[in-house]
Amino acid sequence: MTERCYRLGDIAAELGAELKGDPETPIRGIATLQAAVPGQIAFLANATYGKYLKDTRASAVILSPSAASESPTNVLLLDNPYLGYARLSHWFDPSPRPSAGVHPSAVVDPTARISDSASIGPQAVIDAEADIGDAVVIGAGSIVGARSRIGSQTVLRPRVTLAHDTVVGQRCHILSGAVIGSDGFGFANERGVWHRIAQIGRVILGDDVEVGANTTIDRGALDDTVIGDGVKLDNLIQIAHNVCIGDHSAMAAMVGIAGSTRIGKHCVFGGASGVAGHLEIADQVHLTGMTLVTGDIREPGVYSSGTSADKNRQWRKNAVRFRQLDAMARKLKELEKKSEG
Repeated sequence: MTERCYRLGDIAAELGAELKGDPETPIRGIATLQAAVPGQIAFLANATYGKYLKDTRASAVILSPSAASESPTNVLLLDNPYLGYARLSHWFDPSPRPSAGVHPSAVVDPTARISDSASIGPQAVIDAEADIGDAVVIGAGSIVGARSRIGSQTVLRPRVTLAHDTVVGQRCHILSGAVIGSDGFGFANERGVWHRIAQIGRVILGDDVEVGANTTIDRGALDDTVIGDGVKLDNLIQIAHNVCIGDHSAMAAMVGIAGSTRIGKHCVFGGASGVAGHLEIADQVHLTGMTLVTGDIREPGVYSSGTSADKNRQWRKNAVRFRQLDAMARKLKELEKKSEG
């Protein structure tokens, strides 16, 4: 791989950062404060890591103005150093950049429409009437179902499955193993026997959506499952049929959203959170890790459930007391009535 090298002054200009130091300093990589060596740039976005700043060997550090005086090297000053790091990370991304064209081993239906600037990888399958936009990358072994549409500059990593009629916006990034448009879990019960319901809705992803590895998003039963613009989904997430997720919400790994729930904009769900079906979640709701939601949330804010880890002996005692809470509450009410009398 060809080594990449940039002037520190050019980096500062691109990030809109104030440079204090030598603009001619060459930067060949990016690293943490602890691991950086001369020729690399580091960043300080979390005060917890401030203790490593004075000993860093980095040639430059991206940090906030309040920490500038503590740096032993060149600095780029930004109010949001983590955003600066995020933008700069793409300059040194070693991911292969595939060339345009269709690999000879790919299977492409003659009715599919593929932009000349798109890249279709080995053994990919593009089904009938699929529409692949400009500069789209379809990784090896991925499947694009019939009549699916993929917007420009979207990337499907290897082994992604888009079921039929799925709509994906522009600049989306879908990681390996993700399944978009799988059948929702829909069955009717008669005398103890389950009868399958055809899932005839779609999945619609907005622009700039990220879907993690092995995440599944089910197609709608009747209405569509809709993922808004800028939504970020981590690995191993389950989004059930007819769910709607508002713009710029983010969910960590192993979140599960049951069917027909509507989630607002700018929500953040911690890992392994769960939301029951047919609920309404307001904008700007933050669920901490492993929170279980069983009713509507109509006000923005931070919500939690469950208990934190403790030594087993103490946890067992607390668990017993938890089961006694109702009886204790009744006794307390009786005592209050007696004291009032």
